[in-house]
Amino acid sequence: MSIKNYSILTKRYKSAVSTIHIVYRLINSTYDLKTLLIRLSRLIIQTIEAQSCQILLLGPGKKNALLRCSLRTNAKCVIVKDSRGFSNIEKLVINKSSAIRANHILAIPLIAEDLIGIIVLKRQPHASPFDVHDQEILMTMGEQAVIGIRNLQLYEEQQKIIMGSIKSLVTLFDTRVPSVYAHSPYFSRLVCAIGEQMHLDERQIQSLKFASLLHDAGKVDIPMEILTKSTKLTNRELNIIQTHPFKGAQILRHLEALRPAIPIILHHHEKYNGTGYPSGLKKRKIPLGARIMAVADAFEAMVYGRPYRERMTIADAIKEIKNKSGSQFDPIVVDAFMKSLKRLNLKKYLQYN
Repeated sequence: MSIKNYSILTKRYKSAVSTIHIVYRLINSTYDLKTLLIRLSRLIIQTIEAQSCQILLLGPGKKNALLRCSLRTNAKCVIVKDSRGFSNIEKLVINKSSAIRANHILAIPLIAEDLIGIIVLKRQPHASPFDVHDQEILMTMGEQAVIGIRNLQLYEEQQKIIMGSIKSLVTLFDTRVPSVYAHSPYFSRLVCAIGEQMHLDERQIQSLKFASLLHDAGKVDIPMEILTKSTKLTNRELNIIQTHPFKGAQILRHLEALRPAIPIILHHHEKYNGTGYPSGLKKRKIPLGARIMAVADAFEAMVYGRPYRERMTIADAIKEIKNKSGSQFDPIVVDAFMKSLKRLNLKKYLQYN
């Protein structure tokens, strides 16, 4: 073997090893299936120097693509639910369950226990054709990708079951808690929008979503005459009301999927200056999710009113949130809240109000 050929093989070997590590890190840092497909497409194009990459996830019976992620160099990635038919090269891969390499097209199957998807790469006619090394690298990337894809598919199925259970709990709690304490259909969206503005990861956003749906679960154990009282609460009644975060955490603590949301539920009535409840936590000692929930919860209570409080206009509620930045609320969260409002459709809030 010539020194030149040896050098080329060594370079390719190092590239393959490096790619394996990159795919591994990508899979272990991505918690959303669509995001994984987008990131994987970009990595494949960069690694194998293709002009375009398509990743298809097959539906039942392999008669259609559940998802089709399409990416071209220097173009925006497109990911869609796709019910159309397959191209000829895709049909070949499905029928043979093996790789197809034809000059400027390279396609491989994604196989778990069965064929679950296809990766198709293309190059311009004037570019070098795909070679055996390109195929081997893509096959290696595909083998790792299958693990990540299947894990996230199972994870999404599990999340659907969990969300169904949570909605059942919410429905149950809503039959006990007066409607005047219910949040608008947009509350959860607002909470998650603040989290996204603060660049929380997918798991943290998910915990925020769960907590936004269940943070008042403890009110099911509060006497109705206290919940519906429109005059000032006595000290005793106030103490009872202030037990609801702890009671909510106690009710939900046995559900494993909700464990990351429990600190948010427990501490969403803490205040940034340490005068809140149930623990009197201050500043950064309050879980970030609870600091986010505190702002969104107060905003909705002001906008929609409570038995003990008249409704405010959205403008007045925003002004009140700003005034209490640094005392009741974390200033960083308030800033994220203000930016999130610009992205949300406040007309929906007004309509619901």
